[in-house]
Amino acid sequence: MPNASEITALFQLIDDPDEEVFNTISDRLLDYGSPIIPDLEHLWENTLDETTLERIEKMIYKLRLHDLKEAFTEWKSKPAPSLLEGALLVTRFQYPELATDTLRHQLEKIRRNIWLELNNYLTPLEQANVIKNILYNYYQIKGVEINYNKPDEFLMSGPLQAKKGNAFANTILYAELCAQLEIDAEFINIPKQCIIAFYSSDWDDTEVYPNPQEFIQFYVEGTTGHAFSQKDLDQYFLRSNIEPKNMYYKKLSNIRIIKKLLIEFSKCFQSPTLQYKQKDLNDLADLLD
Repeated sequence: MPNASEITALFQLIDDPDEEVFNTISDRLLDYGSPIIPDLEHLWENTLDETTLERIEKMIYKLRLHDLKEAFTEWKSKPAPSLLEGALLVTRFQYPELATDTLRHQLEKIRRNIWLELNNYLTPLEQANVIKNILYNYYQIKGVEINYNKPDEFLMSGPLQAKKGNAFANTILYAELCAQLEIDAEFINIPKQCIIAFYSSDWDDTEVYPNPQEFIQFYVEGTTGHAFSQKDLDQYFLRSNIEPKNMYYKKLSNIRIIKKLLIEFSKCFQSPTLQYKQKDLNDLADLLD
């Protein structure tokens, strides 16, 4: 239980001009963990001094980051880490107080609308067309190019709330819907792209195939839901001077997807005043090794 009298005494010393004194006070307050955040927020609301405000904000940030590291460690250790849960943890970095239940509810509405349009007689390409029509036409989710000046477009709140996401956010949303709908389509490891592969029913992820692309029926570009062929992908490799490798056709684990997302998301914070966030995001990515 927090010691109210000690906390009150420590709060009175937060504005101490001696940095060493403040660091000692800060370390002691951080020992209390996240339960102390409401008290720090109340103190912040009643503080006018800019330096003290900045100190309080940093302590709140550190407490939330500590909790997030624990949450990522716990998520990774699960037998089958959920892609959605991992993506929501990344969203939590930027919006720690966001009500994720709202995002889950919106995702469930989209999933149900897609499910109502599916039946056992549809081909995989027809299934992909249903997903595309619901996501990008009915819900009008817009796909945008990756822009490191717009961090929100990397997050699940992008497509699910703002109706706008980049390749990472939209492809993760697409892959999660396929998983929930039990459609055999996966986020794969194509360099510099976010691509979903629709596999044939005889694909075995544990096998090593000399020509794994033969088991893929077609691909979907997650930003817009546009379907394309192996020939189109071969042209991309040729234009980009990329040598095709078998590893590109294997599905990425959910842990690998979220690690890639964290690394790309971190590039949004390269300015000198925000580089601490870039480091912290890369540290979170390292937890997923």
